[in-house]
Amino acid sequence: MPRIMAVNVPGNKHIVIGLTHIFGIGRSRSEAICEELSIATDTKGDDLTESQLNQIREHLDSFTLEGDLRRENMLSIKRLMEIASYRGRRHRLGLPVNGQRTKTNARTRKGKKGKKG
Repeated sequence: MPRIMAVNVPGNKHIVIGLTHIFGIGRSRSEAICEELSIATDTKGDDLTESQLNQIREHLDSFTLEGDLRRENMLSIKRLMEIASYRGRRHRLGLPVNGQRTKTNARTRKGKKGKKG
């Protein structure tokens, strides 16, 4: 099980899928990385050589990933709440932010329904 950016990448999955376990890397970016580094997409994580792993690590240093990306996202949300924008107020109230309906649905964001009576 290779370790990249403090994340254990599954060794039994193809590297294209395994890289998506890193926060900030999706399927398309993962495929682009493999193509740039000329790594076969159907290579399993355990089959990567140490030099290939080092290439991947060096390439990923150019992106904002994992903890730094999470921190940026949290600071963006915090900024919206501080300036009291519409989206910031929705975040603060725990309601859907992107214009979804709330008369029905939105249970994930609003939480469990309270008991009547």
